[in-house]
Amino acid sequence: MFENLNVWEVGALLLLALLIFGDRLPAVISDGLRMVRNLRNMARNATTDLSKELGTDIQLEDLHPKAFIRKHLLSEDDEQAIRKPLQGVYDDLRADVTGVHNELKDVADTVDSRRPGSAPASTAAPAPAPAPRLASYDEVT
Repeated sequence: MFENLNVWEVGALLLLALLIFGDRLPAVISDGLRMVRNLRNMARNATTDLSKELGTDIQLEDLHPKAFIRKHLLSEDDEQAIRKPLQGVYDDLRADVTGVHNELKDVADTVDSRRPGSAPASTAAPAPAPAPRLASYDEVT
């Protein structure tokens, strides 16, 4: 949190806090720490209550709807059954997009070679374009 502040800036902030709050500074710090402790306890209690009500062990990361469904409602067989048809559609779409990309690249290379004043395509070695990274369906979802 304070990695961007050097010693002088932290000292200036403490001096400013001392000037603003004066003798009440220890009480203000104590109240702030008590509030943070209470917020942590409230979050922990809410997670515990939710776990008891649902009958499963829930962490805060599990409260994302997609993660919750994957972990608590679907078995691995169910998830694979849902994923299988979508994986095929995703692979087909990825292949189509890659094909269109390659065709557009070929057309652009042809147009560049026909343009007057441009170097012939055989003498100018174009820089190889980086291969597009193919993301799997799991990474996209």
